[in-house]
Amino acid sequence: MDIHRCRFIPYNPQAINSLAFSHPPSSRIPGGGAPTLRLAIGRANGDIEIWNPMRGAWFQETILRGGKDRSIEGLAWTMDPAEDGPEGTKLPGRLRLFSIGYSSAVTEWDLGQGRAMRHSAGNYGEIWCLAPQPQWQPTQGKDGKWLPPAEGEFTGQNLAAGCADGSIVILSTADGDLKYQRLMRPSTKRARVLSVTFQNRNTVVAGYADSAIRLFDIRSGQLLRTISLGKGPSGGPKELLVWSVKCLPDGTIVSGDSAGEIRFWDAKNYSLIQRIQGHLADTLDVAVSSAGDTVVSGGADQRTVVYRKKEGDKNDKRSRWAEVMHRRYHTHDVKTFAVYETKDISIVVSGGPDATPVVLPLREFGKEHHRRLSSLPQCPQLASSPSSRLVMSFWDREVSIWRVLRGPTSEHDNIDGKRHRLVAKVLIQGEENITSAMLSPDGKILAVATISEIKVFYVRRRKGDERGTLRIQKLDLPPAVSNDGARLVAISPDTKWLCVIRPNSEIYLLRIMFESAHEKPEILPRLTKLKRSGRPTRFEKASHGTLGEYERTIRSVAFSEDSKIFAAGDLAGCVDTFVAESAVDSVTKAFSKAENPDSDDDEPDGEDPDCPFIDGYRWQPGTTESPIPRLHSGVVLLSFRPKSPAEQKRLANGTHHTLDDSPSDTRLMVVTSEHQIVEFDALEGKMTDWSKRNPKAYLPPDFRDVKARAMGCLWELAENRERLWLYGSSWLWMFDLQQDFPSTTQSHKRKRSSVEDNEYARKKKPNSGAGDRMSKNESALFIGSHAVRQTVGHDGSKSERIAVDTHPKPTGEGGEEEEEEYDDETVAENHEAKIAQLRRHDPETSKRQPKNPPSQLMEPNGLESTSLTDDYDIVNSPKEDKGAAEAEAKETSPPRRWWRTYKYRDILGIVPLSPFSDNDGVEQLKNADVNKGAFEVAVVERPMWDVELPGRYLRDYE
Repeated sequence: MDIHRCRFIPYNPQAINSLAFSHPPSSRIPGGGAPTLRLAIGRANGDIEIWNPMRGAWFQETILRGGKDRSIEGLAWTMDPAEDGPEGTKLPGRLRLFSIGYSSAVTEWDLGQGRAMRHSAGNYGEIWCLAPQPQWQPTQGKDGKWLPPAEGEFTGQNLAAGCADGSIVILSTADGDLKYQRLMRPSTKRARVLSVTFQNRNTVVAGYADSAIRLFDIRSGQLLRTISLGKGPSGGPKELLVWSVKCLPDGTIVSGDSAGEIRFWDAKNYSLIQRIQGHLADTLDVAVSSAGDTVVSGGADQRTVVYRKKEGDKNDKRSRWAEVMHRRYHTHDVKTFAVYETKDISIVVSGGPDATPVVLPLREFGKEHHRRLSSLPQCPQLASSPSSRLVMSFWDREVSIWRVLRGPTSEHDNIDGKRHRLVAKVLIQGEENITSAMLSPDGKILAVATISEIKVFYVRRRKGDERGTLRIQKLDLPPAVSNDGARLVAISPDTKWLCVIRPNSEIYLLRIMFESAHEKPEILPRLTKLKRSGRPTRFEKASHGTLGEYERTIRSVAFSEDSKIFAAGDLAGCVDTFVAESAVDSVTKAFSKAENPDSDDDEPDGEDPDCPFIDGYRWQPGTTESPIPRLHSGVVLLSFRPKSPAEQKRLANGTHHTLDDSPSDTRLMVVTSEHQIVEFDALEGKMTDWSKRNPKAYLPPDFRDVKARAMGCLWELAENRERLWLYGSSWLWMFDLQQDFPSTTQSHKRKRSSVEDNEYARKKKPNSGAGDRMSKNESALFIGSHAVRQTVGHDGSKSERIAVDTHPKPTGEGGEEEEEEYDDETVAENHEAKIAQLRRHDPETSKRQPKNPPSQLMEPNGLESTSLTDDYDIVNSPKEDKGAAEAEAKETSPPRRWWRTYKYRDILGIVPLSPFSDNDGVEQLKNADVNKGAFEVAVVERPMWDVELPGRYLRDYE
């Protein structure tokens, strides 16, 4: 396989302007928090990314697309009050997402449809900041019972919006609506409101641009207090800008201003408690922990500063705040923070103009690593036409098509000049950003969708153009097809079906007709709607809230190799399959049913109006008996395993089947957000033998520990191998599916020696949602670390590091060491491993599977050099031969089961550039050995150092 590394594809990640978690932080909540927890990231181009933290896995579920001249400047989540259910139960309220951006309107988003639901605007000024009201909490009476809300008391969450004219607007979210409720404005100056927060459910704290902090009562609209910050530093503006205000659990107000200071104000008399010069430039945002003992600030000097509260001396009862650490995690301004905490999770996420979210541990700061999330989308915005060597990419409202020329085949070839060429560019009219685009495998059809419109183009080469420039023609679509928009589009491998996933995740298929090779194709106006299987709704606690139909959002679709089977997977882990039934098969079924009227076939007679025959085919549910079981986590990607060339040659040369009438390969590969690889039979709804013999417990440990989620996959097939290539934002893995994974059994319990105690104590506790735990040497580098060094002798030649907060040994009731216990998930994996071990020794199953090489000869990783050629840098020639002796040694070694690399960074996507085998006829299959090793792929990288970022307000000080 030849790999081309491409960096000419344009995609500029946009600045992060706002971050918001769907649930407030609370260290009293046990476990990992609510399963409905989500993080919203607002970017400068109007996109809102929805991330699922997944206890450190960080899965980007969907992107709510923005539009032209739109920017997300603020985000806020609210939860509707719980409703009374049957038998005294409480039904969870709905989670709602709101945004602002350079206008006087607040927008509510429909997560299930991925677009704006409603807007609320008024005669006030431009909105600069937004904050939700704290959730209502019951109070405890004198008798110890929890008191219900007062009569007429609103238990939901309203919104407070700060405007450019100095006013603060209260918007009501009651009854599932968004309405104006009250406007509060100081009677003196009309300075801009830069930040806003709630001290309690009835008191709003706002930071202004005139060196003042003001407090309002939202019940009466009365101004309670004005806090003055005084004049600015000498040589600068006289008035300070209060960029951020936050409140600690005890009501203490924390402010960050344009002087780079952090100030703490008393909750009762609003006097200044302490001020710290934390930054060399403006302090842009402040984050506080749920316990109130940690404060984090970010500024225009690219620094993230952590402050901790320290108790005073014996005679001084007041506690003081002190800076414990500062570091530059970002290359530009640290503009915004978001905090979430439970008993097990404690993280703060930061973002800014460098477009990269950074996850920092909050409670375990100095004991765990930070983690950078990818600034690129986890759904690849790429497609290719292998037969034409075309690569399509899109971003915002622009689609580009490139032609990648073949790389040099030997070291003597000329490598001068560019090996790629821009052959077409499409600019989409309107203000909506593109949600999805797809180029057909033959390069003739281009489908582009926004959230409100669908457009299809015919692509062909210009006559007489030696540079290969493409001509783009728009195809006519019925209004019923084009006017409703789509969140996802796909084209079948034979370019005869166009799949449209509507914003509400309804599935429609359209037929593409080609009269001749030189005429413009036609899209038939009749739609085929595919009905998804009904699934029971997952029950959530009242405190967790509900996301409604959002979890049934379709994230991935796939066609089989012969375009006769279609599959769709959603965020809830549900997979639906459909099969194309010809009119001949339908007539045969009708005759069979007429001859056997007592059969159990419940299919209705006649043609279904929702599934009509189009060009002799109609689509029916693929699993006739029962649907594919729901998976434990969301579907990341789907892919049908193609037939291997050896199998295709057998079918072509056989006497009973030819290539055209051979049965379709129904093996569907599913990768989940928990990196579980499962293969199903798309028509039977059952796991294949390979999937039963290779459960998640048998996956390589390094692959299971990969934090970045999978983005896509490729298939490399030959007579002696079937390789699945999976890739993420910074990694590439290969699995040989003709071999089983090593059957390493895990014990439920084990004894630990005294030497392993300290290391066990460090590893047993999982991370708090950011990076892995630091080693002792790494954690000792931080100020306030949890290790000290004990020295012996006057010269300190003998020293020993002693852990101060070493975890004690877990002991039982008798004082003896207690054995390690695994959680339910690990026990379930061990049961699956045992069952898989029995299946591997089943003689009936072994007959149907290829024999594996001896396990003692297998390496845990690595790949023979005969199967993967060295990399091309799109113009570089292959490396020199490594010697006949080395080649001979590698030829005798058995094939490896998997292989991995982390040499690629910031991967936008990987697409094939040439088909591995030509399926247009039997003669090509007979000569498949001629094309051996000709499979080419393009690894599209977009590293941040190649991205044009805005200038820094201050340069680096190092």
